[in-house]
Amino acid sequence: MTRLTRDDIVVASGKRFATYGYHGTSMRDLGDDLGILGSSIYAHVGGKHELLVAVVERASDLFSASAAAAIALGGDPDDTLKALVAGHIDVLVDHAAEAKTFLNEAWFLEESDRLHVIQIRNDYEAVFRRTIQLGVDDGTFRRGVDVEVASIYILSILNAIERWFRPNGRLDRAELATDMHRFIVEGLT
Repeated sequence: MTRLTRDDIVVASGKRFATYGYHGTSMRDLGDDLGILGSSIYAHVGGKHELLVAVVERASDLFSASAAAAIALGGDPDDTLKALVAGHIDVLVDHAAEAKTFLNEAWFLEESDRLHVIQIRNDYEAVFRRTIQLGVDDGTFRRGVDVEVASIYILSILNAIERWFRPNGRLDRAELATDMHRFIVEGLT
């Protein structure tokens, strides 16, 4: 038998939180998923809240890294927006449990942790707003676009993907990213 690590527990927690929610998950449930007693988990973590923090932080780091990668590519605002859309989809698909927990369960964090996550989310959204504003400024996107509302629309549409997209479904990930980018840009132009 291989030794269980904290990372194993965080991954299992993400899956459990994504499926049953934070409040619908007990340490006993996690222990059952991992094949150990629930009380054994406390050898690795201080409690369920610590696990929620770890899962949500992992997701926020993934979203932030995808935005940084999109910016690092350079290019015009449309290229950056395309990379932001594809990167967001990659996080939602490749790290579905963490992303779903971030989107749906982060509100159950204690206040200081929740405020920290909200700041990270705001910083991430700011990348979308800056990209749209640059596109408005250089004529890529139409004048008069409400940049803040547009970024909320875009992220709302993207975040809804976790509810319906299946990697083995009608669209593959690349087609989804292309279609989603096209849909968004048509709204901006």
